[in-house]
Amino acid sequence: MQSTSQISSMNTARALAPLSDMRPATLEKIEKAVRKVFAGFDSNEVTMAQIAKSANVSLQTLYKYFGDKQTLFYTIMDIVLGRLAARIMDHLQGIDSVQDRLRKTLWVCFDFVDSHPDAVMVLSSVSASRIRNIAIYENKELIGAFLNVLEDGQNRGVLNDTVPLYILFDVFMGFISRLA
Repeated sequence: MQSTSQISSMNTARALAPLSDMRPATLEKIEKAVRKVFAGFDSNEVTMAQIAKSANVSLQTLYKYFGDKQTLFYTIMDIVLGRLAARIMDHLQGIDSVQDRLRKTLWVCFDFVDSHPDAVMVLSSVSASRIRNIAIYENKELIGAFLNVLEDGQNRGVLNDTVPLYILFDVFMGFISRLA
């Protein structure tokens, strides 16, 4: 059964203009503003007006495409993490060795941290209970790729096969998060 806020959120999402209608340059400005503003302030204190001003776009534009601050935040973080996911998937192609796939995944993640420090700061401030609102965390292809690498590592005797996959995955992601 869905709560009133979930139903309201779904109704709002249906009324929003599709992001594909937005000029790419505008979306890029909004992305940079979200990363900058949310990295510099407590998320509860951030306003749509601050984001609009930082992006040099109208409030009307933000409301037209995103509806509210939470949807704006989660959508932009999903876009940012979606690029990371695509890059990881691309870099894992053709690598057979478990060690090399883990190494490459770490390298791509650390390169992301180096090139997007503001996005990492923003993501590190999101509580574990709210992080699931970022759609990329439900991306079956990306999560499946990580789990396949870990499972293959267990099957080949490279990783401990008595530890459940979800624990290995959690440790791996925790390692990346802590170092970031």
